[in-house]
Parts: sequence; structure tokens; C-alpha cells
Amino acid sequence: MSFWIEKKLHELTTVQWESLCDGCGKCCLNKLIDDETEELYYTDAACHLLDDESCNCRRYPERFKYVPACTAITVDNVAELTWLPDSCAYKRLNEGRTLPSWHPLITGSKDAMHAAGISVKGKTINEKRVRDVFDHIVLWPLKDID
Repeated sequence: MSFWIEKKLHELTTVQWESLCDGCGKCCLNKLIDDETEELYYTDAACHLLDDESCNCRRYPERFKYVPACTAITVDNVAELTWLPDSCAYKRLNEGRTLPSWHPLITGSKDAMHAAGISVKGKTINEKRVRDVFDHIVLWPLKDID
């Protein structure tokens, strides 16, 4: 069932909402915003809870206990989260776009997403090992296909 086509975001159940997350891990990357230009920069420095191979949070249910600044993506705030990558399913659907061909809800697994280079798999460094986050600015999180 293509619930993401048939329903509006605010009509989704919690399970449906959670399943929209492709699990790319990009939202777990440290980001920088230029104070003067408001330009957003992604880094390869990832939250210390992110598993770089699975692209999953090691403590997802209790992540706010360990990372109080972690942001829950909700139907009420998705439009305001300007740091979400263009490839993000929440952002895409909120903007009236469709899910990409590599999305796990389309393909049945994360394999196509990893193969397309969309996920953070094997590309990050634990934020606790970073001395100067400015040395870790990267462009690959901006990649979006479809």
C-alpha cells in the first residue's frame, strides 16, 4: 500500500510516519550555519550515537536522554527544519514531491539507497573524535537523485 501517496502527512499513523524515514543518517550529521549568510554546511562529523555501518541510532528510543539537542522530525515542524537534506522523505513529501526510486519503502531494503550513495554509510567520523568541525565540511550530503 502506498500510504504516502494516498494520505496527507498529518493523516499518517505513528508507524507510517516512522517508516518514511529512509534511515540515511544525514540528519545525524553535525551541521554549521554561517551567522552572516545563513548558509548551511554539512560535515561528516556524526552524532556519537550513530552507527556508521547500519546508519541507525544506537539509542533511538531514548536518544533525547543522551542527546538533548536531538530534534524529533514531526508533521508540525518538518517545514521549519531547513537543515533537512533535499533527499529526505519527510521534506520531499512536505514539498509535494514523491519518494525516490531508491527509498526503502519502494525497494524493500536500504541496499539501493546505500548503492546510490545517499546514506552516510562508511562516510562519517564520530563527533567525539573531531577537533575542529570546520575541517569536516563535506558536500556529499547534498546529493539527491530522482
